[in-house]
Amino acid sequence: MSVTEEVIFSPCSGTVETVYTEENNHVYEWEKLFLIRTQNGRMEEISIGISGHITSLSVKEGQEVNTQTVLATIQDDLIITGSD
Repeated sequence: MSVTEEVIFSPCSGTVETVYTEENNHVYEWEKLFLIRTQNGRMEEISIGISGHITSLSVKEGQEVNTQTVLATIQDDLIITGSD
């Protein structure tokens, strides 16, 4: 089985309201990872279409982010789970 590391960037500018995961946790495809309040007040749920282990968390709740901010790094296990 091969593994790759994926860097998760913030898709928007705003404030991290909630971090739903921790370093070394296993996450599944489309699982909520972060909740970001955008500068115009909209709440954005952040998830990704891969499963694997969170190898590093780069943000914490209350932190300001933009589209250049790395939120986390995940080691993709490339196991297709078939979740929606």
